[in-house]
Amino acid sequence: LPDMAASTLTAVTETTPSFFASNKKRPSASGLEFIGPLVSSVEETPYPISTVIKGEIPSWITGSFLRNGPGRFEFGESKFNHWFDGMALMHRFHIKDGQVTYSSCFLRSDSYVQNAEKNRIVVSEFGTLATPDPCKNIFAWFFSRFQIPKATDNAGVSFVKYKGDFYVSTETNFMRKIDSVSLETKEKVDWSEYIAINAATAHPHYDRDGATYNLGNSYGRNGFFYHILRVPPGDGKNDVADLSGAEILCSIPASDPRKPSYYHSFVMSENYIVFIEQPIKLDPLKFMLYRVAGKSFHKVMSWNPELETIFHVADRHTGQLIKTKYYSSAMFTLHQINAYEDNGYLIMDMCCGDDGTVIGDFTMENLQASGEELDKFFNSLCTNLPRRYVLPLDVKEDEPNDHNLINLPYTTATAVKTVTGVCDHEDLYNDDLLQYGGLEFPQINYTYYNARPYRYFYACGFGHVFGDSLLKMDLEGKKLKVWRHAGLFPSEPVFVPAPDAKDEDDGVVMSVVITPREKKSSFLLVLDAKTFTELGRAEVPVDIPYGTHGLFNEMS
Repeated sequence: LPDMAASTLTAVTETTPSFFASNKKRPSASGLEFIGPLVSSVEETPYPISTVIKGEIPSWITGSFLRNGPGRFEFGESKFNHWFDGMALMHRFHIKDGQVTYSSCFLRSDSYVQNAEKNRIVVSEFGTLATPDPCKNIFAWFFSRFQIPKATDNAGVSFVKYKGDFYVSTETNFMRKIDSVSLETKEKVDWSEYIAINAATAHPHYDRDGATYNLGNSYGRNGFFYHILRVPPGDGKNDVADLSGAEILCSIPASDPRKPSYYHSFVMSENYIVFIEQPIKLDPLKFMLYRVAGKSFHKVMSWNPELETIFHVADRHTGQLIKTKYYSSAMFTLHQINAYEDNGYLIMDMCCGDDGTVIGDFTMENLQASGEELDKFFNSLCTNLPRRYVLPLDVKEDEPNDHNLINLPYTTATAVKTVTGVCDHEDLYNDDLLQYGGLEFPQINYTYYNARPYRYFYACGFGHVFGDSLLKMDLEGKKLKVWRHAGLFPSEPVFVPAPDAKDEDDGVVMSVVITPREKKSSFLLVLDAKTFTELGRAEVPVDIPYGTHGLFNEMS
């Protein structure tokens, strides 16, 4: 390794290390329920409508549960190929005095507007290459294959906040400012006009002063770089989009500048930010060749299990990378659970899998399959499970090789100083999790416990292609509580703390639940976070497709 002489090489391992760590896998499924209706186009509901309350929605909840995700999958005769490509549909459940109203609006992105005007797909997305204009002559059509498609502003992944203002985001350089009450689409924001990056994630982190941190990238003559970004706090009263003051804290060169890694999120503790360079690689040359051949972007990603995963650790305040390099065996992660520091160690919890090909697999063809084809697709997916990695922050040059550097009583993870790099983690689950299919979309009591020691997290269990249960994990004993009902598919759970909370799990967990069995049968579910039992639900007389991420906007 080129930097071995200048830094200490450290890797993370558990009690039974092996270079190609094999994740446990859920049981094979058969006879899975058809979920095609969950990925079908719906109409928007731009004006708030009443819901039917069953049970009781706690009166102390005042605010809006905002959700994002794909909601339209075709224009005219042209259809999107991949679930990620659907046009962003924003949802708002407004809660006050135990009552709930619902509204939804399609994001009026340039992509949406242009597609609608032409009544066909004219803007390329992650898994769909736009068809050439049929009015072009044969020469213009041919040369259009050699043009790099413009990045989409179809921001359908999540709601995020910068300077107190709300935006919807995807993984390109574009966001859209949003009115969080009316869901009206505001200005288009180009990150590159504020800071020298080409894209940023849809999963920023927030510190307790109101600053926002994110991860971006750039490429040019000097190679490919990953950048840690900071946007200063604001008061949320900006009439126009404002990212002024954004800065690059740290730049990390790609280990292979010809094939940078894909990333979806990053780790942040009180004093450190960690970029995980995982072996899901992007091939820019293949991207150009696929463009000429008329193939879409998701085909340029490759899983390279022979490569190691690298943890790059930077001081959150100074932006300086620490000298120690940390390695593990190949793994892939989309979502972090939490990270905190304890007695000179950095503890990082995240959802991980052993097969990074999963991202490109969520095509509309696979999601609309039925019978044996649906079973086959589901059984081919890796099982995502929670893991803990522990990094020693102060590794001495004279530390002996092959010696465990972790001395914490509550974890079996180990870190070993070595010149070759070993592997692994601690599993944050017992085998009973496997019957629920593993988990993803993790959430915590972010307001009070992000970047701090914590006990609980919440997630979707994946006994189907989409989440089909809600889980509460108690890390003391790795015990589960489960909400699961046949035919119901809940969204990412979001924790809302009670105003008089004394315990970490004093509050509620919210999730939007949908079903393929009956039209217009969606509802907002509210669970008591401590007991994980249902308090109430707000039934919505509209169809809601399966979405991605959301947040709760507390209002006075």
